[in-house]
Amino acid sequence: MPQKKRGKGRDSKTVHFLRHGQGFHNLMADLARAEGREWEQYSQTPENPYIMPEILDAPLTEKGRKQAYLVRPTVEAFEKQPELVALSPNCRALQTGVLAFEHLLSKNVPFIAHEMAREENGVHVCDKRRPKSRQEAEFPMVDFSLLETEEDEIFRNDRRETKAEVGERIYAFMEWLAKRSEKHVGVASHSGWLLTVFNGVCECDASLKDWFQTGELRSVKLEFIESNKKRKTSQAK
Repeated sequence: MPQKKRGKGRDSKTVHFLRHGQGFHNLMADLARAEGREWEQYSQTPENPYIMPEILDAPLTEKGRKQAYLVRPTVEAFEKQPELVALSPNCRALQTGVLAFEHLLSKNVPFIAHEMAREENGVHVCDKRRPKSRQEAEFPMVDFSLLETEEDEIFRNDRRETKAEVGERIYAFMEWLAKRSEKHVGVASHSGWLLTVFNGVCECDASLKDWFQTGELRSVKLEFIESNKKRKTSQAK
């Protein structure tokens, strides 16, 4: 990534990145593995549990809800509370973000769904977003105005997004976040998206590059650095 040039401005925020709790797709994959089933990743084969139509936009399991609840005391203990919560518009991330940051709703903290914070997607129907109106009906506390289409126009049945495509989405999200006035932010998203954040978009220590477990929260100082190409890069500490 481009390095900061002397004299260029930088801004920083404290961002609490949260992976969703266990979803039904995670459970179905665990059960399939326990049965000894094997499948090629992102394949359209009966052995692949992630293509089951029943897990479209997979919600949380009871274990996943408990994982989200367990995050809340950690968040409540922060000296500086989040002033904004950004969420993937997929069901499991919405549920996790609302449960983990629920105490902020009474403080009029905005909860905003952002299409660019979605999981790496394609082929696996668990990553396909339900219609915008359906999400709005089930999550009235979340602002979905940034979603430009009713139906999911990013998801493709025939191929998975590339890491470069996911990175471009993350970069767009970071540019949006950099323009926000809030300095303390919660972000509820997904494992593949978070892996790309810390391995492909942000410059960061090796300790942040590992896979996020379900319900895992990591708090970082995110610095937005103006490059000489007028595009901001990010560093996480």
